[in-house]
Amino acid sequence: QVQLVESGGGLVRTGDSLRLSCAASGHIAGYATGWFRQAPGKGREFVASIRSSDSRTYYATSVQGRFTISRDNAKNTVYLQIDSLNSGNTAVYYCATDSFDDDSCASAEYGYWGQGTQVTVSS
Repeated sequence: QVQLVESGGGLVRTGDSLRLSCAASGHIAGYATGWFRQAPGKGREFVASIRSSDSRTYYATSVQGRFTISRDNAKNTVYLQIDSLNSGNTAVYYCATDSFDDDSCASAEYGYWGQGTQVTVSS
């Protein structure tokens, strides 16, 4: 059983940067991990994912260039660096993982989810 805990969210200003962390209670070596977000009044959407074996990354088109996903398997932690934040990035950010090691933007493929961390961007 894997438990995930996100941290690093908060209230920031337009143009700021944040690094979100997703700490796993168990070993996630061999597990792909993804970040998703849910903005107020909208559905959950894929942000980025990273494979365990080679750290290959996969991004939603809307976040390419400003979001960077990375992982430290020794620490069982996955990160999401967000630069040049804007109001459109306001959302609850969730990390998710499961025992496959491939690129995936499909939330249904991830069986383990964290509780989310709120990111609010003010102008």
